[in-house]
Amino acid sequence: MSDNPDIPEASAGGQLRRFLVHLADERRLSLHTVSNYRRDLQQILDWMREQELPAWTDLDHHRVRAYIARRHRNGLAPKSLQRELSALRSLFRFLLREGLADNNPAQGVRAPKVSRRLPGTLDADSLGALLDNAPQDPLEFRDLAMLELFYSSGLRLAELVSVNLGDIDPQDASLEVLGKGNKTRRVPVGGKALTALRRWLEQRPGLAAPEEPALFVSKRGNRIHPRTVQVRLKRWALTRGAPRDLHPHLLRHSFASHLLESSGDLRAVQELLGHADISTTQIYTHLDFQHLAQVYDKAHPRARKRDKPDS
Repeated sequence: MSDNPDIPEASAGGQLRRFLVHLADERRLSLHTVSNYRRDLQQILDWMREQELPAWTDLDHHRVRAYIARRHRNGLAPKSLQRELSALRSLFRFLLREGLADNNPAQGVRAPKVSRRLPGTLDADSLGALLDNAPQDPLEFRDLAMLELFYSSGLRLAELVSVNLGDIDPQDASLEVLGKGNKTRRVPVGGKALTALRRWLEQRPGLAAPEEPALFVSKRGNRIHPRTVQVRLKRWALTRGAPRDLHPHLLRHSFASHLLESSGDLRAVQELLGHADISTTQIYTHLDFQHLAQVYDKAHPRARKRDKPDS
């Protein structure tokens, strides 16, 4: 939407602008998140204008459902529809707080269900073989340290590139991570990862620009870009004969799956991953069950025997 200050404050556009200011200044959301809210709510506002609905309060449950149905017919994915509904619910919570609405028409409206795809993983032996390859140059010392830290601590890509030199405590074998929603959490760092990090830190002065705080830097000496991390992980896997493509989320998924398989402690895995909702973590229980089912099929006497076909 336009940031034109001439938009009347009482108009739907003016109220949307006030809401976005609230997100940025009061809730302290990131520019990226505020931009997503802006885009999603502008979509709804454009549709309202097509329907000749001048005010947010002209929306009711029926019209919200009609909007979602139209977007779904046009091919928008259920996850995106859920995000738009969430943005609309948040806007109306703000309007209710400000005395500008009497109800929340998006409350109770649901998007079509998202089909849950199980995340891919590598088994522990395959990952171990991949990580046990010796680095050949300073950039590969960095790459191995990134790989080990991804798998050791279950980091997201954005979390890894944001790590600074002072964030890791080698004495405590832990790392303070800035995760989603600007929430910090402390995660353990394994021995193999600490060793790889120590070896990278021996190489880092030859690459890092003066005063650069980032733990991982590019060959230009500045904080490494997320895209560079993705490219380097693929390169590591390709040159070492990995059985599949390697990317940051594969390492995070493998971390969660292997930890849950060994411990069975879903709450602990939730904390380590930084999931706000345990239902997000529960997808890994399906992975764990798949593994158990395979073990059962191979080991259980009654599972291995199949009925002979009738003669």
